[in-house]
Amino acid sequence: MTAEPAIESAAHGLTQNAPVLFHLFGCIPISNSMLVSWGVTLVIILMVRAAAGKVAIVPGGMQNFFEFVIETLYETLEGIMGSHLTRRTFWFFATIFLFILSANWLSLVPLIGNLTVASADGHPVGLFRAVNSDLNMPLALATLYGVLWLYWSLRETGPLGMIQHIFGVKGGLTGALKWGLLPIFFAVGLIEIISILFRQISLPLRLYGNIFAGENLLETMTHVGLGFPGLAIVLGFILPLPFYFLEILVAFVQALVFMLLTAVFTSMMCQHEEEAHE
Repeated sequence: MTAEPAIESAAHGLTQNAPVLFHLFGCIPISNSMLVSWGVTLVIILMVRAAAGKVAIVPGGMQNFFEFVIETLYETLEGIMGSHLTRRTFWFFATIFLFILSANWLSLVPLIGNLTVASADGHPVGLFRAVNSDLNMPLALATLYGVLWLYWSLRETGPLGMIQHIFGVKGGLTGALKWGLLPIFFAVGLIEIISILFRQISLPLRLYGNIFAGENLLETMTHVGLGFPGLAIVLGFILPLPFYFLEILVAFVQALVFMLLTAVFTSMMCQHEEEAHE
């Protein structure tokens, strides 16, 4: 295998750029985070196939687990977006939650981050890397959501509806008061446009920053004991434990936050007036 100059070693933790392990067909770079993303996708597909392969009237095992997860996610999203939007968009939000959560937890499996291969210049390169510790994946997820958000908004409200929602006078004001406040609401609309564009930066950076920092924290705690040869193995096992369990929680929270924020942003633009009042 060959690798780009970006090198990850156990002693220095993760680099910002995911190393390229090899080139597919001689031209497509494949990084270690891409390998893990394929593995996560395959695991989800196999689990879903196992759950839906033999559907029983009285669910049990894997089918029961997935029905619980899907029903919980659906009810949560329905409480945010209403039944109409949830029916149209649930496929995306459920998928994004399961993918991010599975990717985050898979990266915490023992030994996943310790398997290395030798690069062309002899330096060790991590064979696997947490998917969301590579900024490319959170950026791709946020970009996909941005495109879908625009599509859903145009479909539900139309171009004029979007303009009215962003720049229009709120609160049912009429008469002179409405026209007097129109410049203020227009200025607020310009701020809203900036906010919408900034989501494409804040969403991926929040996910990337938490996962990248957590991976490096675990690496640091694991190698603190190297300065004490007699206690290296004990300290390398004990010190990371509290942070390891904290990262399990952080991995879940980040997947949930990404799903809920995108659902709220969608609801703010697309939710029908009668459902918003309810």
